[in-house]
Amino acid sequence: MTLYPKLIMDALATVMYPGTKKNIVESGMVADTPSINGMKVKVILEFPRDTDPFLKSTVKAAEAAIHYHVSKDVEVEIVTEFKSKARPQAGQYLPQVKNIIAVSSGKGGVGKSTVAANLAIALARLGYKVGLLDADIFGPSVPKMFDVEDERPYAVRVDDRDLIAPIEKYGIKLLSIGFFVNPDTATLWRGGMASNALKQLIADADWGELDYFILDTPPGTSDIHLTLLQSLAITGAVIVSTPQQVALADARKGVDMYRNEKVNVPILGLVENMAWFTPAELPENRYYIFGKEGCKKLAEELHVPLLAQIPIVQGICDSGDKGTPVALTSDTMTGIAFINLAQSVVTVTNRRNKERAATKIVEVKQ
Repeated sequence: MTLYPKLIMDALATVMYPGTKKNIVESGMVADTPSINGMKVKVILEFPRDTDPFLKSTVKAAEAAIHYHVSKDVEVEIVTEFKSKARPQAGQYLPQVKNIIAVSSGKGGVGKSTVAANLAIALARLGYKVGLLDADIFGPSVPKMFDVEDERPYAVRVDDRDLIAPIEKYGIKLLSIGFFVNPDTATLWRGGMASNALKQLIADADWGELDYFILDTPPGTSDIHLTLLQSLAITGAVIVSTPQQVALADARKGVDMYRNEKVNVPILGLVENMAWFTPAELPENRYYIFGKEGCKKLAEELHVPLLAQIPIVQGICDSGDKGTPVALTSDTMTGIAFINLAQSVVTVTNRRNKERAATKIVEVKQ
């Protein structure tokens, strides 16, 4: 038997809540989409207060309804929350964040995470308050790139809620699913589990006041992207590609996803990574290994800015592996390139905010 959210919601709609004389779905007590993992179901019920006299009976009735209307084999977990401690609703996440920037790529291996990490550091070096969320649930790389693999976030009490305190490094607030899983073990999760984990990292974390919240998204287009678009009003997207034709073809798809009329997230610009190779012993030479200015031509074709061209330098890889991204330095070609990228992102973001209305979250009707 295959379980899906509507099946569970229909069962919950048969449970009456005496406090409102309506069912618990109509009463708005189901706080989030039921989480499903095989035959395991997790439901979050929100009550007016923790002393609610109908709490125990309603919880038991909800569990019984799922067993009766769906299957007695379903393993049901019901979590209770209360109005005074409830998480915010989608679209109300991160109220103190001014700009949410999605760093995306059409395919893997183009250096998207490297660009996201160095962009975050460069923005912080320019004096902005920055957060970085590793939204690549199945391939988290932020803990490694910031040399915080052994860190474990702890809970803090904020406004009657227990929130995750992000790890802080180089003046940036960081969160990644990599902090909560074994780095040597593959994350074998269904899409719903991954999406729920991502929403927790957004809504149940103490991000506080930020000028820029950088999302290091997974490569391609997936349900993780849809979760982000349904949860956050993304200010704009930065698309990373190499000059190679196969990468550019996928970059077009990434641009199209954000420009879709139902999504309508502005493209702030493109970043051409691995634009050329310059050997250390010949600093004036440029070798165009993956083609010349392919991303620049694509930017012109799509009428979006080319924000930066980042060369291939061994130091970028080495510094990322050591947890000291190149944007921390100002005396290297690549360090300067990322500072210039950050300045370009600030410029185009300010222009976007002046000329366009705030992005709305994507609403998907089931």
